[in-house]
Amino acid sequence: MIPDGLRFRAPASAVITEALRVQSAAPPRSALQRLFGMSPLSADAQSWYLGALGELEVGRILDRLGDDWHTLHAVPVGSQGSDIDHVVIGPGGVFTINTKFHEDAKLWVGSSRLLVNGQKTDHLRNSEFEATRAAKILSGATGQTVAVTPILAIVAAKSIQIKEKPARVVVLRAGELVRRLERYPSILGPADIAAVMHVAVDPTTWSTVEPPAADLTTFTELREAVGSARRRRLLWATVGMLVVIGGLLAVAGAVFWR
Repeated sequence: MIPDGLRFRAPASAVITEALRVQSAAPPRSALQRLFGMSPLSADAQSWYLGALGELEVGRILDRLGDDWHTLHAVPVGSQGSDIDHVVIGPGGVFTINTKFHEDAKLWVGSSRLLVNGQKTDHLRNSEFEATRAAKILSGATGQTVAVTPILAIVAAKSIQIKEKPARVVVLRAGELVRRLERYPSILGPADIAAVMHVAVDPTTWSTVEPPAADLTTFTELREAVGSARRRRLLWATVGMLVVIGGLLAVAGAVFWR
């Protein structure tokens, strides 16, 4: 019997907790700001918030894996507050998934670097580091060699150009995750999966610090408020556009009937 431990930890728990902590310092919006759809999200909380959206989306996608696959989310590692977005264990092996939300961005992937809109990132290095760290931890806990494959899952990008595949890190769109994972040849049997899962779900395998539970209710409320503000801005933009079009039509009509 595999204990629960991290089994039911919600996706994005760590980034949600940090997003809400940072957001708590933001001043409340005035009535006028709410009327015109100013986002309640502070600039400091923006990156954490978007990171949470990415991890939640990948968590939703990974739920489609078959029953012989197991996924752990927001796995705390070490004592400095680090975490691995997703650890996936199944017939195809063990995988760490580093999730990145890059809405409408253009990504360029080379053998050893990844650019987002032309800017260098540490995505490949960090993804490989996470897998190496996870392999060391799980191998030590099981007493067997556990190989871990790093995956970098990209959410909401406009385009991904893979010029040269990285030697170790698999880079793909989040929507391709299930198909890619299930296409890996089976290298772990049920007993192997159970052995790795037995230690992987135990928080003390990964860290001496107990992970905080995310306030999912408050984050949902924040997400709804952000969405409502965005819809209000779009409404005002539409109204403004209609006013301009109406003005132009009026001028055109006046000219026509002159």
